[in-house]
Amino acid sequence: MDADETRLRDMIAAVPYTYDADARAVEIKAHYDSYEGKEVSVAGRVLAVRKSGKLVFVDILDATQAIQCYFDFTDVGEKGIDAAKALNPGDVLGAKGTVFKTKPGEVSVRVKEHVLLAKAVRPLPGKWKGLQDTELRYRKRYLDLIINRETRDIFVKRVTITKMMRYYLEKQGFMEFETPVIQPLYGGADAEPFKTFVNTLNEEDYLRIANELYLKRLVIGGFERVFEIYKAFRNEDIDTTHSPEFTMMEAYQAYTDYEGMMKLTEGMFEFIVKELYGSDMIEYQGEKISFKAPFRRVKYIDSINDATGKDVMSLKDEELFSLAEKHGIRFEKGKRFRAHAYEKLFDVLVQPKLKQPTFAVDYPRETSPLTREKRGNPKLVERFEIFIQGMELGNSYSELNNPFVQRENFEAEKAKAAIGDKEAEPLDIEFIEAMEYGMPPMGGIGIGVDRLVMLLTNQTSIKEVIAFPMEKRTTK
Repeated sequence: MDADETRLRDMIAAVPYTYDADARAVEIKAHYDSYEGKEVSVAGRVLAVRKSGKLVFVDILDATQAIQCYFDFTDVGEKGIDAAKALNPGDVLGAKGTVFKTKPGEVSVRVKEHVLLAKAVRPLPGKWKGLQDTELRYRKRYLDLIINRETRDIFVKRVTITKMMRYYLEKQGFMEFETPVIQPLYGGADAEPFKTFVNTLNEEDYLRIANELYLKRLVIGGFERVFEIYKAFRNEDIDTTHSPEFTMMEAYQAYTDYEGMMKLTEGMFEFIVKELYGSDMIEYQGEKISFKAPFRRVKYIDSINDATGKDVMSLKDEELFSLAEKHGIRFEKGKRFRAHAYEKLFDVLVQPKLKQPTFAVDYPRETSPLTREKRGNPKLVERFEIFIQGMELGNSYSELNNPFVQRENFEAEKAKAAIGDKEAEPLDIEFIEAMEYGMPPMGGIGIGVDRLVMLLTNQTSIKEVIAFPMEKRTTK
């Protein structure tokens, strides 16, 4: 061990266990008149050190913003000035002193006492040169948060968005529950699951792809309005709008349908946007988006028909697949089904054009095994998805509550799985048994929290709004 390492080890060992910081930078600056001349204690990470003879200016960043600490030889003496000059960007400092403004008008803390709270033994990267690599920002998010104020702001807004979502639902009478992450059967969505193994039970289980079937059990049990903000896991794409680990909000309300869920969605989105920005209008990538209810509606099949010039539901299977292939769609192994053809045609031809908040409503029955049929048209189901700026943000049903039809739909999904569809829903006998005790009519909605945060923070990649996004392992 060399002398420098010994010195650093001793320095780190000497830092206190706690520090009583009684003021935040944002409060001091916003309410300077009430803080002027008041003694405060502040703490934060050193961003910059500027030396000028017997004066040292140290900028520190707390959880709210940066503030200047002013060290004067007459206040702290030679030992204090030397200690201030020895600080480096990255160190964490506690400082006690009085609030004042310097001659240039900078709100500052005139330090009387200070203490090192953490020593950075690695240098911080420079803001403009050292942290421009996007992958490095994701892998070392802690550095991104220290260096880039914009990143900190995104995550402050994310916390606010989820808080407002929870507040809105609770004001509507919803109760939040926790449902299992490890499940004996995955269900509630068309997705390939992650597998895991429970040693004590000696059984293979799955990480949840959704919590739908458990929340519905709670409604069957008598809770009429339930929701959960939770992590879901799907063994699928990693791209600008998809992550294998992501955050969802799902809510289920007894005695309503997808119309009720549309009103809930409109109200929630408008409320969150107004709370965040004071207006029902935002700007995303240079385009203005209005969240004022009611949102536009388009019929799912009609929109595909208009885009293709065909009545797609009247086409035979091979005609439909051929039409899709003419539009550049290629079917993955085990996914050559009508439901996938409809979905891909919509994704390619319709979805990118849905810029303002839009509900696409009434889907073909084949696409939705957990959904109740459309009143007056049994070929369709009462389902909607909400799209904004070409992104799908939510999915909702008038929930199927007929256990006999539910079993038939699960059996059809089982047949799809048998010929290679890894996203097909498994037959969940226990859920059907729960339905057989009587499941009230209900509406359900799932909202992609990460995508909503992307939209409301003007981001084009989901990785920008997930604190620790999944990245390929590196040996570096």
